[in-house]
Amino acid sequence: MDTPKTPTVEEINRNVKYLRLLSDRFPTIAAASTEIINLEAILNLPKGTEHFLSDVHGEHEAFRHVLKNASGAVKRKVNEIFGNTLRETEKKEICTLIYYPREKLELVKASEPDMHDWYLTTLHQLVRVCRTVSSKYTRSKVQKALPPEFAYIIQELLHESSDEPNKHQYFHVIISTIIETHRADQFIVALCNLIQRLVIDSLHLIGDIYDRGPGAHLIMDTLCHYHNLDIQWGNHDILWMGAAAGNECCIANVLRTSLRYANLVTLEDGYGINLLPLATFAMDTYASDTCKSFLPKIEEGDKTHNERTCRLISQMHKAISIIQFKLEAAMTRRHPEFDMDDRNLLGRINFEKGVLVYEGKEYELNDTNFPTVDPKDPYRLTKEEEEVIHKLHYSFVGSEKLKKHIHCLLTRGSMYLSINSNLLYHASVPLNEDGTLKEVLVHGKRYKGRQLLDKVDSLVRTAFSDEPLPEQQFAVDFIWYLWCGKNSPLFDKAKMATFERYFVKDKALHKEEKGAYYDLRDNEQVCDMILDEFGVTGEHRHLITGHVPVKTKKGEKPVKANGKLIVIDGGFSRAYQSETGIAGYTLVYHSRGLQLVQHEPFTSTQEAIREGKDIISSTQLVELSSQRVMVRDTDKGLELERQIHDLFLLLTAFRKGIIKEKGQ
Repeated sequence: MDTPKTPTVEEINRNVKYLRLLSDRFPTIAAASTEIINLEAILNLPKGTEHFLSDVHGEHEAFRHVLKNASGAVKRKVNEIFGNTLRETEKKEICTLIYYPREKLELVKASEPDMHDWYLTTLHQLVRVCRTVSSKYTRSKVQKALPPEFAYIIQELLHESSDEPNKHQYFHVIISTIIETHRADQFIVALCNLIQRLVIDSLHLIGDIYDRGPGAHLIMDTLCHYHNLDIQWGNHDILWMGAAAGNECCIANVLRTSLRYANLVTLEDGYGINLLPLATFAMDTYASDTCKSFLPKIEEGDKTHNERTCRLISQMHKAISIIQFKLEAAMTRRHPEFDMDDRNLLGRINFEKGVLVYEGKEYELNDTNFPTVDPKDPYRLTKEEEEVIHKLHYSFVGSEKLKKHIHCLLTRGSMYLSINSNLLYHASVPLNEDGTLKEVLVHGKRYKGRQLLDKVDSLVRTAFSDEPLPEQQFAVDFIWYLWCGKNSPLFDKAKMATFERYFVKDKALHKEEKGAYYDLRDNEQVCDMILDEFGVTGEHRHLITGHVPVKTKKGEKPVKANGKLIVIDGGFSRAYQSETGIAGYTLVYHSRGLQLVQHEPFTSTQEAIREGKDIISSTQLVELSSQRVMVRDTDKGLELERQIHDLFLLLTAFRKGIIKEKGQ
């Protein structure tokens, strides 16, 4: 440790109020000195492993497995520890047990002839793994992670070696007694869960938890209880947040997107949303309509949705889409500053000709059945549509489970995060074509770059304020703009061509032109400019984002701008996998460097447990540190160094008598 500069009396006097408060926690020279020693020791530990995921889109089983195997980190640790002393099949068995201890134990018991011997061997192996993954943390931090029921026993096993002659029998007896008292199963589960927790120090989820897959609510259950988590909101997350805030445009979009992918599980089972009013209305209104353009996107071989179910979903899908277009027209009239009047297309239909008149041209419609649209007043909701959206509004804002999950998104989430020389955000920072930061009008004032994302973050929180605020209604409305507005940092496209894709035959109108950011993000200078704008420093600094799937099978690379930008949306969602060719990227940043992990499709949890099938992954080194990265080199290290400085101030204040030691 460098010898600290002796604090001056003037510096102590400037901070004396703060130091008196600090002395309540460290009342003596001994207490302050002990804490300095402790913090200095922590600075010299290897940095904890950070795990980055993005665009999980409701794929709960794959998400859960990647979380459990820590993107291959568990397997790497097992290989490092056991090397060639165990066969590959044996190492695979250990990994599967760590991922799914309860389920794997049931299978082992059904086939293992000598459970006592299996317990003895397995417990010794798990203790070795646990000892290794806990070695980069302080005893205090590990202690806080220990399951209370077995805290003392695990602590003894982690800090006593069976190789030590004086402790060999002591260590062996602990293991044997666990087995003899029939506590081995519970102990194994506790130990495996602890290994999972210690392998990853922090989880960064860079947006889009919701939509497409059926288990977003299950993912949120996991995240709400995760030990160290931050979330950067994605456009699909913000859409659900808007629905929970009562924004009816967001509610309609949530329902439309869910119906498009036949994902009713999240709505009904996850959040208790009552879809009966919509179903009844849709069956009556579109009874003779084929609703061909609204058939749900389901996987080939899907046996959970029969023809009758698909028919009903397509009717509901069309019904809520028309309601959505009407609600959005009212929103754009209320907020002309959104500059989205060009998205109101129901009023541009020539119903007699069956065409859309757009920018002076006529486009043939593939569907001309609009039983609820009055050509003279196309954006007026019918009485029945009003009743449907009113009941859906009540269902969304009244869902306690949804409120809990949105609270988690608010408390653990933000628009962006700067951490350890990495800037994390979901989609974009809006840019002009010349690469400069684009000014965006928000509630009468223009913002760009960091100020824009800060303002957006503040507005999202304002929308959920318990105390009525002047901007609150605007904030609730603005969440819809974040979902589909052309200058939204969560969307950043010229338009969302929802109407065109459903109703217009000419695919030229289906194109959604991306903002300038997406053309410029491969430019290293542009990435450096964005990093500078957000105050991100460091020799090796990066932008880490998701949102746009990397088309790996077409040769696109996730690492761009000479290593400055890493895009980790590789197709976690099954709906994207035919386009990307893989099943997602994840990123692992440990003390030896930054590793990008490419995943192949996950089959099922059952196969993973029964056959030991892991997600087949390949790892690419993005950066390898010449020296091991220590806590001292991280943002946490800077924080600890500030605390050490303050404690030295307190020590000097004690020694000079400016502040008296307590209890002396």
